[in-house]
Amino acid sequence: MKLFLTIFLTIFLAEIGDKTQLATLMFSAKNENRMLVFVAVATALVMATAISVIAGKFLETLIPLRYIRLAGGFLFIILGVLMLTGKF
Repeated sequence: MKLFLTIFLTIFLAEIGDKTQLATLMFSAKNENRMLVFVAVATALVMATAISVIAGKFLETLIPLRYIRLAGGFLFIILGVLMLTGKF
């Protein structure tokens, strides 16, 4: 349960205010059928997440987990700096 909550909170907080959420807001505002918008967006997010999980499992067989974590941390830092400087 601790792992679930850690993953849930990390992804939930990371997704707040991102491009996907803003696009969902626009689709919802422009369309009467909000349930269709919800199902389409949820399906797209599930599919994108499934691809990430499969890719992560595949990378684990090729690259040691330590290097994957380092690369992920490095990318987050780079993206954060780019966002703070207005270049992303």
